[in-house]
Amino acid sequence: MVSRTYELIACAMAGRQQVLCFYQGHPRALCPTILGHTDGQECTLAYQFAGSAKNGLPPGGQWKCLRLSEMTNVELRRGKWFTGSRHSKRQACVQDVDIDVNPASPYKPKRSLKAIEQK
Repeated sequence: MVSRTYELIACAMAGRQQVLCFYQGHPRALCPTILGHTDGQECTLAYQFAGSAKNGLPPGGQWKCLRLSEMTNVELRRGKWFTGSRHSKRQACVQDVDIDVNPASPYKPKRSLKAIEQK
């Protein structure tokens, strides 16, 4: 069984919607790209384009790995979809990938965005 936050993140990914939340006491604006589990915990790899973070946020944003259990006041909004530059390394944030916005995902996601969009 997945959490309500997991369902919201999945919907955001399917609709390319921004996610607003608080994480570790900081307001964040994110575009999640990968959703799944690591060591049994729900997590997402997201591009944070606005808000704040413990060590600051560079101009233009930064990739972040977030545990969904630490996200509060989660809401979705329409707006520009942000992504960072391409990486030369594979991501290690999400071990068991359930959903990936990349249609050519090398992670073999368990769920399709199309199935979520059709709900």
